[in-house]
Amino acid sequence: MTPEFMKALNDLREGKIVLVFDSDNRERETDMVVASEKVTPEIVRTMRKEAGGLICVTVHDDIRERIGTPYLADIFSSVSSSYPVLSKLTPNDIPYDAKSAFSITINHRRTFTGITDNDRALTISEFANLARTSLGLDNGWAKDEFGRQFRAPGHVYLLNARRDLLMSRIGHTELTTALMVMAGMTPTATICEMMGDDGNSLPKEEARAYAVRNGLSYLEGSDVVRAWRSGEWSR
Repeated sequence: MTPEFMKALNDLREGKIVLVFDSDNRERETDMVVASEKVTPEIVRTMRKEAGGLICVTVHDDIRERIGTPYLADIFSSVSSSYPVLSKLTPNDIPYDAKSAFSITINHRRTFTGITDNDRALTISEFANLARTSLGLDNGWAKDEFGRQFRAPGHVYLLNARRDLLMSRIGHTELTTALMVMAGMTPTATICEMMGDDGNSLPKEEARAYAVRNGLSYLEGSDVVRAWRSGEWSR
């Protein structure tokens, strides 16, 4: 791994934001990324004001299996006989993806509205705590505890990462979850797309300049894939 990549992993361990651009051939977006276990109200505020996209939390497949977070598209499909409009909304025409990573939305039960910086930080950090604990316990406990601690719908969007990280899908969900694994952290990342003032995604050149101005690490998706597939991080 390059010194720049190793610095990005260390930044994540220290709770700092890292910028990740996916690909010129995919969404062409740069996301602010932080380890979910390190999220604070200040991080949420920075993402809300400096990035401006949707604040989401990724879910590694090992966590998904234990907690049981479904794909939202699968929920819509399973209840379409009762709600026919949902069958008409099938996301089968996404130009850069075969299946959306979106799962359910949640709030922690100790939140009020769930949307404030404090509330979202609480939901995210408590989800990370549950995710970490669930990896060492049986599935039944994790599902019950998930329901005990959280309610849905809410204001934190969960994204399910594919089981074969960075093989069949190379989206921000997989890229950033893989970063958490390589950094040796709970495998859930909190991410937010960076928006421009022209109504579009922030061009990667401007995102890179933002990283330089603010002393942040900047990675291309190809950097993450290369490091992941090399296996150097696991040695």
